Amino acid sequence: MTGAAISRPARVAGLVFAAVLGAILLVTLVMVVWVGVRGFLAYGHLRDAQAAAESARSQLTDPAAASGAIDAIAADTAAARSLTSDPLWRLAEGLPWAGPQLSAVSTIAASLDDVAGSALAPLVEVASSFSFDALRPQAGRIDLAGFVSLQDAATTGADGIAQAAASLDEIDHRPLVAPLRSAVDEVDGLLQQTRGATDALARATLLLPSMLGADGPRNYLVLFQNNAEWRSLGGIPGAMAVIHTDGGAMSLAAQGSSSDFTQYEASVLPLSDEILAIYGDRPGKWIQNVTQVPDFAVSAELAKEMWARENGGQQVDGVIALDPVVLSYMLAATGPVPLPTGDVLTTENAVPLLLNDVYQRYQRPADQDLFFAAAAAAVFSALSDGTANPTELVTALARAGDEHRLLMWSAHPEEQAIIAGTTLAGGLPVTDDATSTFGVYLNDGTGSKMDFYLTADSAAEWTQCTADAAGAAHGTAELTVTLTSNAPADAAALPDYITGGGVFDVPPGIARTVGYIYLPEGFELLDATLTGDPGFGGGVHDGRRVVSFTVDLAPGASATATIIARATVPTGPELRIESTPRIGGDTAFAALCSAP
Repeated sequence: MTGAAISRPARVAGLVFAAVLGAILLVTLVMVVWVGVRGFLAYGHLRDAQAAAESARSQLTDPAAASGAIDAIAADTAAARSLTSDPLWRLAEGLPWAGPQLSAVSTIAASLDDVAGSALAPLVEVASSFSFDALRPQAGRIDLAGFVSLQDAATTGADGIAQAAASLDEIDHRPLVAPLRSAVDEVDGLLQQTRGATDALARATLLLPSMLGADGPRNYLVLFQNNAEWRSLGGIPGAMAVIHTDGGAMSLAAQGSSSDFTQYEASVLPLSDEILAIYGDRPGKWIQNVTQVPDFAVSAELAKEMWARENGGQQVDGVIALDPVVLSYMLAATGPVPLPTGDVLTTENAVPLLLNDVYQRYQRPADQDLFFAAAAAAVFSALSDGTANPTELVTALARAGDEHRLLMWSAHPEEQAIIAGTTLAGGLPVTDDATSTFGVYLNDGTGSKMDFYLTADSAAEWTQCTADAAGAAHGTAELTVTLTSNAPADAAALPDYITGGGVFDVPPGIARTVGYIYLPEGFELLDATLTGDPGFGGGVHDGRRVVSFTVDLAPGASATATIIARATVPTGPELRIESTPRIGGDTAFAALCSAP
């Protein structure tokens, strides 16, 4: 009796347990199928959105067409977000192994939907009524209303994309399968690219109206850097001009040459002890040397003070720097520009004409200055008369900014805060969680225009590297900088203004280069070698170890500096190099330390 009584409840319990287990398995199966189907559908929508985004890139110069593309992207991202945010999906995100994969997918979908539906949509809606033709000067004046109308939407878009990018940064890569990890990286790259573009637009809409005189007259000192005589930020400021703006109107108010400036007995402004230890007081005593320090905020303030001293105390509202390479880009927008000399300035001949031919044609510096002044006035007229293609002009200026050839500083703190952190600011190389950046800054030591014939090739690689779970790099990197002189064998017979004429005890035909290599922040120097081994100098500049060297090159000769440095703290896994903008030079990706 007792055994029978006990066995019956046991059988009942067993049946109940089996039923519950079956129900759990059934629910689990349903959930797996549900999540799997929805995941498959979401994947399709995200891929469609990606295809639409690629198509939209070619339509960015047509805001109306871009608006339709954004609508299509938003529809797909909204569908993907809906499919990956229901209760069963959220419940599945708590599962071991599969949970992090599902969570990453839902974060991607939500981030992209925030971008397409909330961040970009208002901006595109406003931009659809904006035409690049609004950038054309009419009767010498640019209508500033278009920039003002974009300000709120551009700022909202930039903030929204920054938030989406931050959400993606919170994804833990460690438990993700390789294909999903790659997808996260791909979306992150897309967001970073979009973030950069919208951030630049937001800053431009805030900055340009005031710079163009919306709130009253402004004066800007423009430095034309000469890449034939290297300085860290490009070249010596050989010529300059003052642009006057007022209510959108622009005029060429004054022009000058480096020969107009005196050598000052002491630096016109105080220089930090670190700068003095590395560069001496030369940047503050000669206008030709203000761009020797690779921090444009320092260079611009020195140039501003020097201009004031030579021009009756005139105070400018900001300083802009560019080089003949930028001019060649801008000529794609203006078309060929005739000069009073009978020359025609084009995208093809601007660089050789302004950096070499003029010195062979005119032996007297005064005649060279007249040629440069005439060229600057002619190009300014072509830009301000409204005939330049605005789309091509924006493209040219964006390219120049990316290559660190176009630099800007404002004497108004609130405007300088907008410029800071962009490529236009021309600051020291930045190392962060993503990148470790070397700086390679080159300066002429001949007092000549021989750098027209020099090339510089830089490369960096991790010689030993491990990436931790968070993706930060630990290891040792090697940087090589190779300088080569392509001067003609009879370079000594070139005009003295090109060779330097031996003024600085450098024989004609020889090119002397003084290099300053900035290690990434948090790196220590292990070793440094240079062809010929003449020794190194240097110091520390704002937390960055600096290694300096000097090398003389005869025609056809080359020399290589090799720097080995070790990260003393976890650092960005991607090595990058920022270098002096040169003729045909650029800043490029160097090497990556990958996660295990």
